[in-house]
Amino acid sequence: MILNTGNRTDIPAYYGKWFANRLKEGYVFSRNPYNPQLIKKYILDPKVVDVIAFCSKNPLPFLQYMPLLKEYRVYFQVTITPYDTRIEPHVPNKNRVIDGVKALSGMIGSSAIAWRYDPILIDDYYTVDYHIHIFEEMCKRLSGYVDVVIISFIDLYRKTRKNFPHIREVTLKEQHLLAVAFKEIAQEYGLHLKICLEDSQDLRHLGIDVNGCMTKETLEKAFHITLNVPHLNQAREGCSCLLNNDIGFYNSCPHGCLYCYANEDQDEVMRNIKRHDPNSPLLIGHVHEDDIIKEAKQESYIEPQLSIFDF
Repeated sequence: MILNTGNRTDIPAYYGKWFANRLKEGYVFSRNPYNPQLIKKYILDPKVVDVIAFCSKNPLPFLQYMPLLKEYRVYFQVTITPYDTRIEPHVPNKNRVIDGVKALSGMIGSSAIAWRYDPILIDDYYTVDYHIHIFEEMCKRLSGYVDVVIISFIDLYRKTRKNFPHIREVTLKEQHLLAVAFKEIAQEYGLHLKICLEDSQDLRHLGIDVNGCMTKETLEKAFHITLNVPHLNQAREGCSCLLNNDIGFYNSCPHGCLYCYANEDQDEVMRNIKRHDPNSPLLIGHVHEDDIIKEAKQESYIEPQLSIFDF
């Protein structure tokens, strides 16, 4: 199975100690966001957890805990965007984050890290030309430390519109200009450009990889394995990424990014942060008497490698 940690919050940036404690205890609980009384228990064992996937805007605080993961396959998606504190209030200096990616790459290799330059938004300051310029500067810094860069354009979810009321959609013309320019720049610096869930048919004609961010094929290539993955529910229509089995918690990320789909209310975020206990099996809060705990169905998806002795 694939264990995900980053679709709802940023565990490496803020909850590393909690995750380290879960690794030591050998299990983790995850409360269902749509049925809060239901808790799923995952066993943390590399025999059944094929890959642990992280999404983060700042892997630096987590580097100290990486030795605890030496028995696991670990895949990171690290988001590095050019926005200032008006848009990303508590994301650290991007030069420090890039240094963190370089250190992380030295631990797990460039094939196990994807850089996310997303979401792309356009305003009077962050123009098309600005994005092209800063994207190339970041490619220079990250070349050799990551193999893949993933881009997407801002989606105006209800939560996003609430927290970022003046943002607008990126026009199709702007998307095309950026996608073509980014592809050429990425190729120049040895990076493979992917695009996340946009107008696939249109962008495919431009030679852009639209086959998904963290797909079965992505993980097979990263770790030189073959996966036999059962049918899983899609995170979004048209998404082929393996994003099930997430242990995060919505409304718990302190970054405060205005475009975030996982945070709806900053007051609730602060309340949840106060409820965090690094010794609890749950990321936020504790188990209640009326909670229902169910064991997750866990099995390895990895197909055994045949050798000449198997014939």
